[in-house]
Amino acid sequence: MSEKKVEWYHDFIDLKYKPKANDLKVLYYFEPAKGITKEDAIGRIASESSTGTWTTLFTMPPRMKKLMATAYKLDGNFVQVAYPLDLWEKGSMPQLLSGIAGNIFGMKALKNLRLVDVTLPEEYIKSFPGPNLGIDGLRKYFKVYERPLTGAVPKPKVGFSAEEHAKIGYETWMGGFDLVKDDENLTSQKFNNFYKRVQLMSKMRDKAEKETGEIKDALLNITAETEEMKKRAKLLHDNGWKYAMIDVVTCGTAAVQTMRKVLGDYHMAIHAHRAMHAAFDRNPKHGITMQFLAKMMKTIGVDEIHTGTGVGKLVGTQEEIKAISSVLRDRNVKERRHLILEQNWHSIKPAFPVSSGGIHPGLVPDEIEIYGKDMVLLVSGGIHGHPKGTRAGAIATMQALEATRKKIKLEEYAKSHPELGQALEKWGRMKPE
Repeated sequence: MSEKKVEWYHDFIDLKYKPKANDLKVLYYFEPAKGITKEDAIGRIASESSTGTWTTLFTMPPRMKKLMATAYKLDGNFVQVAYPLDLWEKGSMPQLLSGIAGNIFGMKALKNLRLVDVTLPEEYIKSFPGPNLGIDGLRKYFKVYERPLTGAVPKPKVGFSAEEHAKIGYETWMGGFDLVKDDENLTSQKFNNFYKRVQLMSKMRDKAEKETGEIKDALLNITAETEEMKKRAKLLHDNGWKYAMIDVVTCGTAAVQTMRKVLGDYHMAIHAHRAMHAAFDRNPKHGITMQFLAKMMKTIGVDEIHTGTGVGKLVGTQEEIKAISSVLRDRNVKERRHLILEQNWHSIKPAFPVSSGGIHPGLVPDEIEIYGKDMVLLVSGGIHGHPKGTRAGAIATMQALEATRKKIKLEEYAKSHPELGQALEKWGRMKPE
């Protein structure tokens, strides 16, 4: 290293480098700031996220060379960076984010930066538990194998009392749905206390199970300060629930890791709501993608996570949804250029993608075409807005699933299934904005 050299960012670039099997690889989209070359930009990305700094140093222990990240593949405005495994503390997702999604997002040399995806090596993955039950475990619990799991949120999303919430939950279950879900901003407010809600929902669940002969459960939102979440998780366990819901982005990776251990000890599943995700992933040029967020949460150990609909009210293309679903469900994920990297999940269990946001019975065939049957389908306003009420709306959705499975057009099936007919008369095949 020349003594006249001040910056050393280009030392972190080697376009001939072949990543090692235990390297952690990251795909970034980047745009250099004015006056910055692509080489200057990618050198800064690799440097700031590993061992570098803005200037050459007086003291440089020899081991530092082995810890340097390497920008090794440049494809337009996409760069892949390889990181030695020793840079990362195993079993610590916060530490990983502090590196690959840390100071680099604040560098003036970058106009835009987007963390697209990561390939995690086997040795790193093995330090995390992954989903507790996963797709197979949850299907076995519900004894549901040939269709998506189904659920609904009482709507409007907040404002109901605990008693009103439980009654709507009962109607949802009696319409054939497997799950009743709290929405992301319902936790334990004055008008609907969490502890009272659990007590009343447990009674209604027992009643619905007795009357239907089916397994019923709920996605009750334990989101809070971590010690309080532990208390709420215990209450759910003590009342026979199989799930706990967590707003995983707002709670943070450290809290989710803690709750994965707590809920794992209870043999329970985590339903991950992605509230606040769009603050990171909506801008296609900057931030963090949903496919990375999904991969990160699956690694930590959630059993299912919201992924969008492709046809409902929320942002997210069908191509993105299929990529995220592959990350969650496939044992060996294949690279999709500029979208996801390859990933061998080894012993980590597959997790459910969750479709939600503006779905009604008329859109069920679209969702099955996008996702297949291995998903959780949440239809909320699309059952509660049914002309005959919540139970009829749930029945209509189950009829739409049955028609789609039998490859019968909804309009034809509706001739002998009045609940579906009434839903189609109101919404048709409308795609909400």
